[in-house]
Amino acid sequence: MRRLLPVTDLTRTAPEDPEAPGAGPGRSADREWTLDELADAYAYPEDGRPLLRANMVSTLDGAAQHDGRSQGISCAADMRIFGTLRGLADAVVVGAETVRLEGYRPARAREAFAARRAAAGQAPAPAIAVVTGSMDLDFSLPLFVSPLVPTLVITGVAAPSDRIRAAREAGAEVLIAGEGASVEPERAVAELAARGHTRLLTEGGPRLLGQFVAAGVLDELCLTISPMLTAGSAQRIAGGPAMEVPERFCLTSLLEEAGFLFSRYGKI
Repeated sequence: MRRLLPVTDLTRTAPEDPEAPGAGPGRSADREWTLDELADAYAYPEDGRPLLRANMVSTLDGAAQHDGRSQGISCAADMRIFGTLRGLADAVVVGAETVRLEGYRPARAREAFAARRAAAGQAPAPAIAVVTGSMDLDFSLPLFVSPLVPTLVITGVAAPSDRIRAAREAGAEVLIAGEGASVEPERAVAELAARGHTRLLTEGGPRLLGQFVAAGVLDELCLTISPMLTAGSAQRIAGGPAMEVPERFCLTSLLEEAGFLFSRYGKI
């Protein structure tokens, strides 16, 4: 995996610029970054404020999925970054539809991040936080009954009471973050932060990411650009109503491997 920046000069690579991030003794442009190096590159700020980052993948023509799943447009390096971002997060926020389509399981503890998480006062693995208004979830799945860290279910106050009860009986913690049946993104972030989950990662799906974008609560986007074309009518990485005024983000880092670009954008 190679660092292609500083972001102010896309014509230089790390080996040609000894002062550039990623350059220096012992680091080659042609070798794969270690998980520690990736974790350093994607580390959350240490100011204690909530930060919500998204991790998504898109083809060259804007498809976020192929055959309904993201796996077909991903690659091994993308999955290394996926695992690293999870290894740094307090909680992974995901929509109920993505849980159903992608077959979500509990996050696992990984030895590569154990010392880093312990030093930061984090649990051995991130909690999975499922956003759902309808509570239409199978609470007998391992995600709810056998996680290493209790799964969180974020819903609105008007959600069906029997489904809230079923979630709690399965061992999930239910967070109320909306006055109606739907979840309010700002309240979801606040409720998670109130429980010590300030390093937040969302993996979609597109509808949930669109809600976070529209509410202005997304702080950072880690976007893998897959060198593939799919055509068809697959979803984009974010869906829902368009914003009246597009929000501008700034490119903060860019990595490349085998034609895949791993970009990172933050709020200006």
